[in-house]
Amino acid sequence: MDIRIGVSDSPREINIQLSDDTDRAELRSQVDSALSGEAATLWLTDDKGKDLGIAAAKIAYVELGPEGGNPIGFS
Repeated sequence: MDIRIGVSDSPREINIQLSDDTDRAELRSQVDSALSGEAATLWLTDDKGKDLGIAAAKIAYVELGPEGGNPIGFS
């Protein structure tokens, strides 16, 4: 699953490829907690096992891609 995060005061987005078995509901819950101020940092683990922390106060928007990633080829 892809996630794209816009950060305030930065012209670039953060793009992260998450593991295919990422629980979408749990991920949304983590994002909601960060955006509501319950968590100071949004911690995510990418598909290679690297942890990434984003200051919740700097998050402008979050876009969750479709489950299973993007298909390759023509449909």
